[in-house]
Amino acid sequence: MPRQSVIHNDLAREMAQISAEINRRIGILVDRAGRIERVAVGSNLRIEVPRTPSAPAGRMRFCTLRFLATRFGDDPLNADELAPLALHRLDAMAVVDIDDAGEAGNVRVAHLIPAELREPVRRTPSPESPANLPRGAVVPSMGPNGTPRRSRRKEQAQDVIADGERYRLLEPRPASRLDEDFLELIRALEEEFDRHMDRTKVAGKAGRAILVHVTTGSRAQAEESMDELTELAESSDLTIAERIVQRRQSFDPRTLMGSGRLQDLIIHALRLQAEFIIVDQNLTPAQGRAIAEASDIKVLDRSQLILDIFARRARTHEGKIQVELAQLKYLLPRLAKRGDSGLSRLMGGIGGRGPGEQKLEIDRRRVRDRIRRLESMLKHERRRREQRRSRRRNRDVPVVSLVGYTNAGKSTLLNVLTRSEVFVEHRMFATLDPTTRRLRLPREREIVINDTVGFIRDLPRDLLDAFGATLEEIEDSDLIVHVVDGSHPSFARRIAAVHRILDDLGYGSIPRLLVFNKIDQMDAETRAERLADHDAVGISALNGEGIDQMLEKVAEYLPDDLLELPLSG
Repeated sequence: MPRQSVIHNDLAREMAQISAEINRRIGILVDRAGRIERVAVGSNLRIEVPRTPSAPAGRMRFCTLRFLATRFGDDPLNADELAPLALHRLDAMAVVDIDDAGEAGNVRVAHLIPAELREPVRRTPSPESPANLPRGAVVPSMGPNGTPRRSRRKEQAQDVIADGERYRLLEPRPASRLDEDFLELIRALEEEFDRHMDRTKVAGKAGRAILVHVTTGSRAQAEESMDELTELAESSDLTIAERIVQRRQSFDPRTLMGSGRLQDLIIHALRLQAEFIIVDQNLTPAQGRAIAEASDIKVLDRSQLILDIFARRARTHEGKIQVELAQLKYLLPRLAKRGDSGLSRLMGGIGGRGPGEQKLEIDRRRVRDRIRRLESMLKHERRRREQRRSRRRNRDVPVVSLVGYTNAGKSTLLNVLTRSEVFVEHRMFATLDPTTRRLRLPREREIVINDTVGFIRDLPRDLLDAFGATLEEIEDSDLIVHVVDGSHPSFARRIAAVHRILDDLGYGSIPRLLVFNKIDQMDAETRAERLADHDAVGISALNGEGIDQMLEKVAEYLPDDLLELPLSG
């Protein structure tokens, strides 16, 4: 095909004749050099676009392919027919109408245009917003100064809004009259998309993300879970473009949310120029593969997001080993063939020919070998930690461990108690590496206090296992100080989540002191009620309120024979 033409007259006529003969719709994918890449045959009513590689990662470019198809009748293109433009990032779509005589009629050409910018998260659209226009509404093509753009022909270009996506439909006319320079059109469109994307970027952010929660329960619990996912995403430097909660009777075993809903979500993400879709569930390997095959937008589940945060925050050698180990354990069951790279490797030479070892198996073997090496390195680090703990036990120094939900203020409390400078940030999982400090109690006695990684609900087991060295510090504790963000609306659920994790790890028999932090953010009545109901001590690690009372309580919980030891040094 000529490179500059969307479709030429001879090809449109031949496609129409073939469709009329077999009474089926046909379609072809054509690249920008004019080569035909794929041929598709549908029914007399429907045709699917063959799945092809999409635009380069990280760019809002098109996939460099246009789809040419036939269709019986001359109705306007509807939303379902326009959807593949956004779903596959096609350069353009050209549909050839077939009349009753089986001849080619008008050709209907459509392409994407940048969507209007939308405010992130729960914005109510204005009455003039494209989101409030009727399905399939037609609005004039606008120029850069906001005035209607003049066209060379009457109604040559129209902007159509269907399912929230913006398309431009050229005037239907025979293929012989399609005189637009196709390559120049695509070049201009890609430049406009790039400019549009640059305007949506936020300095210092990793990208835009849509958060998705699929639930079979109440919407209130789903929104609470989404609040936590929002904190996780913001801790990973993502800009939240939108939050979506879908309620279902049951989870779809293949895609979690259903194939139709997944397609709508992908189109919506492309419209909002989101680089990530983050699912607030832990996807199975099969679900992850099915979603990845549906789009080239990066899809993360809850575990992957947590692992990403851990990878960013780990500072010590041991912490980095733990993160890599957790990532590889997560990756191993999700390794799958990608194209021809998974074909068998053949051994050369007479008598040596055979299927050999598949690349997929080689990848898995390498991952397993790396896991074994990391576990060995982690055991070495644990032995060193055990030696330090043994020396402390020989001296009978009491050990107190700070535990709690992530971002509860444990590290801030440790800094206040020990006048340390442990890294503190108002983000989830700001502390990953174990920190041990000595502390002098009011009765001039010495204890060792540990700061541990923050807990979170539904923490993957592999992640808990990988961070066993950090959590082993709790095992030798004489007291667990459970720090709670008392001002958080879901503090009770977070308390239960931490208790559940401690019990699962076998630390249920260690005495616990419940400490409500951030009491300065509660009114007097709420503070008194919550402290009384949970038999807790109230403090503010930020301004030091209640710290002395907490230390007195800590001394009461520790055995007297340990506290009567003289202070070293």
